[in-house]
Amino acid sequence: MKIALDPTPFHHTHSLLEFPALARELGYDHLQLTPHPDFLPFFNHPKADDRLVADLRRACRDAGVQIASVLPVLRWSAPDPDAREAAVRYWKQAIRMTVDLGVQQMNTEFQGRPELAEESERAFYRSMEELLPIIEREGVHIAIDPHPDDFVEQGLAAWRVIRGVNSPHLGFVYVAPHTFHMADEPLEIMRTVGDRIRVVHVADSMDHRRSHGLRYITNPPGSPARVHQHLRIGDGDVDWDEFFGGLAETGFLDREETVMVSSVFAENENAVAVSRYQLEQMTERAEAARSAARSRGTQKEEVRA
Repeated sequence: MKIALDPTPFHHTHSLLEFPALARELGYDHLQLTPHPDFLPFFNHPKADDRLVADLRRACRDAGVQIASVLPVLRWSAPDPDAREAAVRYWKQAIRMTVDLGVQQMNTEFQGRPELAEESERAFYRSMEELLPIIEREGVHIAIDPHPDDFVEQGLAAWRVIRGVNSPHLGFVYVAPHTFHMADEPLEIMRTVGDRIRVVHVADSMDHRRSHGLRYITNPPGSPARVHQHLRIGDGDVDWDEFFGGLAETGFLDREETVMVSSVFAENENAVAVSRYQLEQMTERAEAARSAARSRGTQKEEVRA
């Protein structure tokens, strides 16, 4: 498993080419590239040319840091045909850039609209018909997150959509701060998806469903707004013993291709300290979960004997 830094909190203090050295300074061996105006901006055409891609690869090499995953966010499930077609064109470029960086893992969101779920799902599968041959030919893997306000938000429903593409080159992103929007129980999602979980994002969040749905009050009542946070571990309601225990049970923590990303966006003013804290927490909790899983395995063997 690779533990990676999401540099989003540093977008306003560091340039794209400074991210690898920053990750090294903070103790990380890996980076996840998220939407950035100089590389893959949200929803629009990629902005990096071949020279910038080569410079970024060189900066990673100089810092001794690898890019573990590349995360574009594009409207490939848009019900609007023009937006969907543009997103497919941008995806083709994003895949080429990822390959040129020497990276095999990408992750993203479903996008689309929840109030137009059927139309969005049709658009998603149409985009996959165009992109899947390229994805498979280039040998990249794309993991998808059911993000709040996407056309599919529930964990198991999202897995069914991914499974329907019928390709081992697609998998699932489990985003811990989205736990309370995915509706299904975390362990049920992890056990069902199994080794097709390729990326996890680690940050805490409050459970907006508590207090009979009145923990967060929006006006006017009935607003469809989705509320969640990306807090540091321990500042919210995510059950971290369950989270890391589930990852250990499904083998995520012991697979070379998996990626665990620190994904805190709530404390930019403390980003350096929080990034180091996250790395320490992820490392220690992962090792504790591995040890507990090994102990349970030993106990089961002794019972069978």
